[in-house]
Amino acid sequence: MSIKSILFLVVLVVAFAFFAKSLFTIIKYLKLARPEDRLNNWTKRVSNVIEIVMGQSKLLREPTAGVLHFIIFWGFVILLACIIETIGEGLIPHFSFSFLGGFYPVLVMLEEIMGLLVACAVLYSIMRRIFFAPARLKVDAAHQKEAIAILFTIFAIMLTMFLTFAGKIASEPGYLNWGRVVSVHIASIFPDSGSAFVFGEIGWWLHILFVLGFLNYLPYSKHFHILSSVPNVFLARTEPPAILKPINFDEEGLEKFGATDVEDFTWKTVLDGYSCTECGRCTASCPANITGKVLSPKEIMMKIRQRSEEKFPLMLNGDGAALQEVKTTLIGDFISEEALWSCTTCMACMQECPVMIEHVNPIVDMRRSMVLMESKFPEELQVTFRNLENNFSPWAFGQSERMDWAEGLNVKTMASDKEVEYLYWVGCAGAFDMRYKKVSRAIVNILNKAGVSYAVLGDEEKCNGDLARRLGNEYLAQMLVKENVSTLNNYGVKKIIASCPHCFNTFKNEYPQFGGKFEVIHHSVFINDLIKQSKIRLDKNLISKIVFQDSCYLGRYNEIYNEPRKILSGINGVELVEAERNQDKGFCCGAGGGRMFMEETVGIKVNVERTDELLETGADVVASACPFCITMISDGLKFREADEKVLVKDIAEIVEECMEK
Repeated sequence: MSIKSILFLVVLVVAFAFFAKSLFTIIKYLKLARPEDRLNNWTKRVSNVIEIVMGQSKLLREPTAGVLHFIIFWGFVILLACIIETIGEGLIPHFSFSFLGGFYPVLVMLEEIMGLLVACAVLYSIMRRIFFAPARLKVDAAHQKEAIAILFTIFAIMLTMFLTFAGKIASEPGYLNWGRVVSVHIASIFPDSGSAFVFGEIGWWLHILFVLGFLNYLPYSKHFHILSSVPNVFLARTEPPAILKPINFDEEGLEKFGATDVEDFTWKTVLDGYSCTECGRCTASCPANITGKVLSPKEIMMKIRQRSEEKFPLMLNGDGAALQEVKTTLIGDFISEEALWSCTTCMACMQECPVMIEHVNPIVDMRRSMVLMESKFPEELQVTFRNLENNFSPWAFGQSERMDWAEGLNVKTMASDKEVEYLYWVGCAGAFDMRYKKVSRAIVNILNKAGVSYAVLGDEEKCNGDLARRLGNEYLAQMLVKENVSTLNNYGVKKIIASCPHCFNTFKNEYPQFGGKFEVIHHSVFINDLIKQSKIRLDKNLISKIVFQDSCYLGRYNEIYNEPRKILSGINGVELVEAERNQDKGFCCGAGGGRMFMEETVGIKVNVERTDELLETGADVVASACPFCITMISDGLKFREADEKVLVKDIAEIVEECMEK
């Protein structure tokens, strides 16, 4: 072997040994967290990798940044062949992939073109960060310098690649093939073959050192996502991603409830922390952050990583004394309680994350720890929890009042006739909220008109448990869930119509965890089906401009966007308009995650922010399919003194109004 080959081999072995050590250390950290099975449904997992990683679908939701990243990502994928070839040449003189025959010149040309595109994309990205960065990229000076340094490193890798090949073209007779469309132009600047050879060798060594240096820097920077994004996307949940896992209160030896520290999370949450790209898309879409609260989903994941790097090395080394000296806490020192209670669980952060990080779940896990381990929660929730315990609803109404909404409608209960096809789950808002009682009555009139066989539970119905679960009171939630499951199973219920998206989501996605397996349909979808089947007809004109408010739990949680819009667009005289943020980019009303029952004292109120956007459409009716949205938008209109100009109606009320009598 030549001196160059021996020296290169030493550099290569040292570099890969150090990289392997760094990588396996992180893997050991993951093993210190709680176990979790993430290997089901391989078809969906592979599909996610193809769509989200290879297709860059999430990044392309923001066109400018998406195209830049698409070029850089695919540039590196294609240039990986060039890097392997360069490494091979360091070990075996004159090594190349020329044995590929006619495909080799095509590969070479593709490498040259992608290298040029990557260099241009990187330069534009640097200029963008320095001179016209979007708000989400305006981070502290240290992070900004790191990001720019990484971009310059990528540019240097491209430049040294071209320099290497240009040196070969100018110094080795017969080396040039038609594929080196960029390097050949650089080769023309060398005055002679001697200088070309020297600069080519310098370029080769610099290229290798930049590549190996970059590789070893990855585990210690936000750019670790270059390595972790594929496994992180592959290992993402295949079921609805923000569905909560239950606590097994019967587990022997269980001493902690929720997540007090990083070892209480699952290994996937810790991997999420290491996979965070710090791009800020999550925070830029967070309704709490947008309206001035301290919550930043990006910061949550960064702090989980920082805490892991502080605590896991001590745990790994078994350094009990050093662990005892760690006085900081995850909740409080790294992540503030205020941030955790600001979350509306709307899942906008998860929708936008390009590497499928699951932000909502660890937030709720930390809420669980505060509520169940320390009884620490906002003061106003004491009343809410007490009502859920005593009255089985968040309000101070007794069970005997659950059927008052149906006065005069002759609605059957399951106790009087369980031989029906559907259970109509009224929900706490539908039973007790003065405004939403009208929606419950409208739904009943529609069901009666269509001849649907249904009944309700009446005073046997209890809160579905969603509110308590999202607020971290898992014990109370499971009590409610299990009692409801027992009641529903005793009546042999198979199909449920739910008018509240939170009830709908909980029954559909979380009740199966507790033995409650039902076919669940939201009332907007059910009504749309009745219209398609001509069981009801909308024969009345409604001259109105309507904007639809997407519920987070109906939309992002369950991907129901089209059915409510189909209903509205099918009504004669209706002009359906869209808010700037709509469908899977829709903006939360501010009520989810228990926020409806908490005070909002910091910044702009979330419902006011959303109301302002809805008012900008010029609509005279805001349509909804969620009791929380109706309450929050109605309050927003009152705040803006627009409640006499703009009405808020549920889909069911609009259908009842236009329905053939």
